[in-house]
Amino acid sequence: MRPEVPLEGKSIGFAMTGSFCTIPDALRQLEALAATGAEIVPIVSAAVSATDTRFGTAASIAETIVRVTGRAPIQTIAEAEPIGPKKLLDAMVVCPCTGNTLAKIANGITDTPVTMAVKAHLRNKRPVVIAIATNDGLSANAQNIGRLLNTRGLFFVPFGQDDPIQKNTSLVADNTLVVETLGKALVGEQLQPLLV
Repeated sequence: MRPEVPLEGKSIGFAMTGSFCTIPDALRQLEALAATGAEIVPIVSAAVSATDTRFGTAASIAETIVRVTGRAPIQTIAEAEPIGPKKLLDAMVVCPCTGNTLAKIANGITDTPVTMAVKAHLRNKRPVVIAIATNDGLSANAQNIGRLLNTRGLFFVPFGQDDPIQKNTSLVADNTLVVETLGKALVGEQLQPLLV
């Protein structure tokens, strides 16, 4: 489905954190967002900018980001801080958003480029879309999900259990809904149904 608000020309922050098994899918969503004509400002956590895994190297992730967006990603807290005072973004997406990052956002901790970007952006009362990927979404991080569901300006990409038998507390967003969730968030609405 088409987003509620046309994204062409909108400035969208796209932040990635270290749920490495979901980064290939997040990069596909970055490409889908770019196809809308949005101007994308990429942001990566220290883990994404420095860690090589079986899902891809830090260099290959950075190369894909630059190819898709035409920009090198923001990689430091100092680079992320001006997002707020300069009002650089119309909206922001965190995809994937690990449980660690989720907990920091819920508790006001800004010790990474991504959490600083979220904090800086929220001061402008503009939407942040969270696409969770966390093994403890139905355990330790359940309280943080609950807190953020009740936080003005935060919206979730619909999510569900990805492996209820082997990983019964794990939750992952349906990232094919990132663009649609973003379109709704720009008019202040949560895409429904939230649970998939």
